[in-house]
Amino acid sequence: MRAIELFAGAGGLGIGISMAGFRPAEVVEWDRWCCDTIRENRARPDSTVAKWPVPLEGDVRNFSFRHYEGNVELVTGGPPCQPFSLGGKHRAFNDSRDMWSEAVRVVRETKPKAFIFENVKGLTRESFSSYLAYIVHQLTYPEIARREYESWEDHLGRLVGHHTAIRLGGNTLTYRVVYRVLNAANYGIPQRRERVVFVGFRSDLDLEWSFPEETHSLDALLWDQTRGDYWERRNVSKRLRILAQRFEERARRLIERPVSLPWQTVRDAIGELPDPEHEPREAVAFANHRFQPGARAYPGHTGSPLDEPAKTLKAGVHGVPGGENMLARPDGSVRYFSVRESARLQTFPDNFVFHGSWTETMRQLGNAVPIELAAIIARSVRAHLQPSGKPMGRG
Repeated sequence: MRAIELFAGAGGLGIGISMAGFRPAEVVEWDRWCCDTIRENRARPDSTVAKWPVPLEGDVRNFSFRHYEGNVELVTGGPPCQPFSLGGKHRAFNDSRDMWSEAVRVVRETKPKAFIFENVKGLTRESFSSYLAYIVHQLTYPEIARREYESWEDHLGRLVGHHTAIRLGGNTLTYRVVYRVLNAANYGIPQRRERVVFVGFRSDLDLEWSFPEETHSLDALLWDQTRGDYWERRNVSKRLRILAQRFEERARRLIERPVSLPWQTVRDAIGELPDPEHEPREAVAFANHRFQPGARAYPGHTGSPLDEPAKTLKAGVHGVPGGENMLARPDGSVRYFSVRESARLQTFPDNFVFHGSWTETMRQLGNAVPIELAAIIARSVRAHLQPSGKPMGRG
């Protein structure tokens, strides 16, 4: 099944889509560093993007996709999140980086069977409730385009009016849209990363879809650390039960072992990697695994403990924010995660290399979607699109 990947970044969402069995027909990204990363990995025969097309480098507004109408099953992408990010200026539609209208345009031009879009949790804040409704209505009725000089509020009113009228009949291109804030840790990703994901299926397919069930939980991790063999399996002294201490009362209330799997922790993700600060010679065996000096803790920015999922990796507005991208060691010291460690927290494979300086590559990773989370969602979407009677291949 063919897909178009918009706002590709370093490829997190797109790689997950590919792992689920979709093959990108086009990959679009304006940032040259991200494009360099994709191009560099395309040249590696063992890479997950080796069969990707050369990325279209530039502003998505400059590309037409009409020639793909009816010829792609899926459109995916993560429109820039800065207009809605807690660290941004919260300007939404008035932010020049708001590209939701372009995502809708590509859906309108290609008429895919389905789409997957993601953005920051901040988009679901009360202050953005009207604009969130606007996004959902646009995705539902992509052919009802905004007119020149029409405000987004007036366009929303017209979309709402169309929604009311279409109940009486009509053949406008329509999608059944569902969205939900997902915590990546609840799907086995070693990072507490919350993103809002939008999934839509073309209405004429008459498909009902819901998000995959969560598979991992904090309670299961607490059980494993207090009554299971978490520490023994990792050869760790029991005095390091940091997470259990923070949630002591919650752990005490657990009556029986949870049916879910334990949250994956930072130790699970990077535990066997050599320490880039104290074992630099061994660390060079892993791509992008170099020590970055200068980390320091301060109130509100204390790093990610080893035995919890990592805090959300962030790209930052002015450089890399220290607290979110640091490892907090049990002895109280901190250091920055290496690029390779951050890539593991985002579930990139070890053979995927990143192009650019440490700051630039950490920005790419801070903006990425965890690959495994993308794959989980895309596999479910593909299973619904797969014609009955035809076995699905494995991505």
